[in-house]
Amino acid sequence: MATNAMLSTDELRAAVATGAIDTVIVAFTDPYGRLLGKRFDAGFFCDSVDDGTHACDYLLTADMEMEPVGGYRYASWELGYGDFHLVPDLNTLRHAGWTEHAAFVLCDVVDDDAHRRVTVAPRTILRAQVERLAASGYTAMAASELEFFLYDDTYREAHDKGYRDLRPAGWYIEDYHLLQASRVEPYMRAARKALAASGVPVENSKGEWGRGQHELNIRYAETLEMADRHTVMKHAMKELAETTGISLTFMAKPSSDEAGSSGHIHLSLWDDSATNNVFDSDGTDSDVFRWFLGGWMKYLPDFMVCYAPTVNSYKRYVDGSWAPTRIAWSRDNRTAGFRVVGAGPALRIENRIPGADCNPYLAYAASIASGLAGIEQRIEPPELFDGDVYQAANLPRVPYTLEQAIDAFDTSPIARAAFGDDVVDHYAHFHQVEVGAFNAFVTDWERSRYFERI
Repeated sequence: MATNAMLSTDELRAAVATGAIDTVIVAFTDPYGRLLGKRFDAGFFCDSVDDGTHACDYLLTADMEMEPVGGYRYASWELGYGDFHLVPDLNTLRHAGWTEHAAFVLCDVVDDDAHRRVTVAPRTILRAQVERLAASGYTAMAASELEFFLYDDTYREAHDKGYRDLRPAGWYIEDYHLLQASRVEPYMRAARKALAASGVPVENSKGEWGRGQHELNIRYAETLEMADRHTVMKHAMKELAETTGISLTFMAKPSSDEAGSSGHIHLSLWDDSATNNVFDSDGTDSDVFRWFLGGWMKYLPDFMVCYAPTVNSYKRYVDGSWAPTRIAWSRDNRTAGFRVVGAGPALRIENRIPGADCNPYLAYAASIASGLAGIEQRIEPPELFDGDVYQAANLPRVPYTLEQAIDAFDTSPIARAAFGDDVVDHYAHFHQVEVGAFNAFVTDWERSRYFERI
């Protein structure tokens, strides 16, 4: 982590006094995982930090276009679309290294009347699972591996072109390719520096398998902190792309003829003091490791909407595409949905099924809930798979569509037990609205296929 990247309130006040910081970005995440919030005059923020701020509760029910959506119990026209309270988590206060003279802080969403965290807010959902895990004597350490595509077009140019015929920032597959990746190194270097300066410690970046596709890896952390880092990383990289005249996307499958972009999750369980990896037992896999893996695998379909939240997500699951299509586990085998890597303190489970479009708070919450159920129920994983999982037609497959995943989530006893009925009902409806919006839209594929020949 960059020196002094994270800020105390005293350090913030000192930076404000010298003029080094004049703006504080106050943010929270919506169900899509987007950052919403306000930009504060830094001096006013320092004077009012204990009060937080307010925002309209429709923001936890709006669709991608910011349209109010009916059918939610949490917020509606009938309930008047009131306010919720944004309470800064000062543990997340940091320099905003991707922009000038700004600090950044993430907030918890709190109900003004009940004076408790709003249950359907993504960060609340993860907090609840972290607390359940702590009550069982464990801490989860995690890391996200995020892939994305870079384009020479600006975001405005991409929008004006209808997101068609964009120019990838690369013209051949560049997986680990240093020469091709060097062509976008000015942006990637700026991203690595900006993230490090924002308290998001970077390990490395590399070219990926698609044309113009890259990956940037950040240091592992406790799950809530990791979800925060994941969220800051995506937002920072988009703002940085905007200022440098390019664009990037974290869509799971931006092009039908290119690889998809993953959001692989690496996770291990540690004791409550975070000093010992309990997945490892004197060099062998522990009972806790097996049960956690067994639960994570068994209940993956129940929580699939948390790993693959959009209609587009499911177009990534193509055999032979580096995206897993079946639920199996193996050791260091990239065809398996669950890949066990590392040894000793580094032993961890990699879930390769999430896409880069996942909301990290929901993906990590689902992972913990599934694994905890595995420990509680002592669920043994299936036999280790050796070979090409893509060819194993007898193995259970990930859901084919968002509709299938919604039904599994909505009717899942384990999801309702772990998340609560209000959360499951809220997000089942949220995803159903997304499916409905897609089904009502006429696509380029339909025009190309049917315009003349039907």
